[in-house]
Amino acid sequence: MPATTYITLIGLVGSVLLAGITYWFTKQRERDAELRKEKLEHYKDFVASLSGIISGEATAENQRAFSLASNKLMLVAPQKVIEALRGFQQEIKVTNLNKSIDRHDELMSQLFYEMRKDLGISPSDDFGTFKVGLWAAGVRPDAKVQE
Repeated sequence: MPATTYITLIGLVGSVLLAGITYWFTKQRERDAELRKEKLEHYKDFVASLSGIISGEATAENQRAFSLASNKLMLVAPQKVIEALRGFQQEIKVTNLNKSIDRHDELMSQLFYEMRKDLGISPSDDFGTFKVGLWAAGVRPDAKVQE
């Protein structure tokens, strides 16, 4: 075979390989973006449900919503988030007789830190100084809102 045939064949194979690799990387990025979007939705649901069990605002319905949202995280969250969630759950569970506000805040901050890290929040947070706190509405769940 003449050299031009080899060059043409090499160029054709290279083009096909390049197209295949480009397609594969594009699909991988799309899958990663879809998973990140799914995680964000689960994390938003979790935070909303957590807001419903803050002191003074907890109801049985809100407790069930928190339980459901926590369980959904098990599907998409990485191990570090699940470990932080389990630690937080152990601190806030009803049967924990040694509850501590400081421990609660520390474990909740660790959980939020791991969730934000998983989402790739930029710039990244400093674990040593990262602290979160949730804000309560201050309205009892059974109170009627004035219009």
